[in-house]
Amino acid sequence: MNVHNVRSWHALYVRSRAEKKVLMQLEDLGVTAYLPLITTVRQWSDRRKKIEEPLFKSYVFVYSNPKEYIPILNVYGVLKFVTFERQAVVVPENQILAIKKFVADYDRGEEYKMQNNVDLKEGQMVRIITGPMKGLKGRLESIENKRHLIVYIEAVGQYIPVHLPRAKVEPVYDDEK
Repeated sequence: MNVHNVRSWHALYVRSRAEKKVLMQLEDLGVTAYLPLITTVRQWSDRRKKIEEPLFKSYVFVYSNPKEYIPILNVYGVLKFVTFERQAVVVPENQILAIKKFVADYDRGEEYKMQNNVDLKEGQMVRIITGPMKGLKGRLESIENKRHLIVYIEAVGQYIPVHLPRAKVEPVYDDEK
C-alpha cells in the first residue's frame, strides 16, 4: 500500500475561536474531523448559560492522508498541521479514543472512585490496563477523595484529567518509562 494513501489522525492548529467553523468546512470537504467539545456554564452579569467550548483551544483533529494536506491547509482558519521535524505528527488512535471517552465522561459529570489494593502515590506514573484508553500512561495527580490520572496527549502538548476507577490502572516502574 502506498504510504500517501494511509490515513491517520493529525492535529491542526487553527485560528483562535475558529474551531467550530473550521470543523464545518472540513466536513463540507468530506474530511473526517473531530473537535472535542465540553459543555460549561458561563456566568454573565445578568444570566448563566450552558455553552459548548473546545477542550483544546485552537486545535482540531483530522483523519487524513498526505494527499489531503493541501486541501485541508486551504480551509479558511487552518494555520498549520502540528509537526515534528517538518512531518505532520500522527496522533495515535488510542489517544483520540481517550479524548472521546474523557469528553463523554465530562459531559455526564462522571467521577470515579479508585478502589483496589495497589499502593499508588501522588506523582507516580501509571498505565491504564482496560477500556478504550488501554495502554496510555499518565501521572497520578491526586489520591484523596477524588483520584484521577492526568493523561498527556503528546500531539497537542496539553494535559487532560481522566477520571478512572483504581482497578483500571497499574503502576509503571522505572524500567518501563
